[in-house]
Amino acid sequence: MIEILKKNLFSLVLAIAVIVLFALHLLHTDTGKIAYIETNALMPKYEGFKKAQLEYQKKAAVWKANSDTLVNGWQKELKAYEKERGGLSAKERELKEQLLTNKQQQISNYRNSLDKKAKEEEEKMMQAVYGEINDYVSEFGKRKGYQYILGANGSGNILYANKGKNITELVLEGLNKEYAGKNK
Repeated sequence: MIEILKKNLFSLVLAIAVIVLFALHLLHTDTGKIAYIETNALMPKYEGFKKAQLEYQKKAAVWKANSDTLVNGWQKELKAYEKERGGLSAKERELKEQLLTNKQQQISNYRNSLDKKAKEEEEKMMQAVYGEINDYVSEFGKRKGYQYILGANGSGNILYANKGKNITELVLEGLNKEYAGKNK
């Protein structure tokens, strides 16, 4: 048992040493340009994202309006039932209550399906925007001779970077120009 632990510990230490040596090798031998983009600053300023977000919000507003219309209709039916309830027989009340309950369940199911559809649409929209940005950054990096372009999103993937390596505004400017050219 101790032999297995020693062997696993040795393998782990060896793997870490190889990774550290490889990283040091890359740092000392790679003379290519490295830069980073503040992705949290890029997204809200990218015209393609703004337009996609507006289109999504329009769809979401229509979905919400449809849902609200159904809910309002159900509430009117409920109020009407409450007014006429006293004049109904027990069988009629039971039937009307069952209809209202069924309609409420249908509305709930519809709203759940709308929520799911909204999430899927938002995800699809974001994937398309990320695809546009990634394609542009890839071409930009090749054209400008960068070895690496890193994404800094404020959640710790880049803990420190020289501000001179920040190409966010440069990329944003080119990205918006390309987007405007495609959408004329």
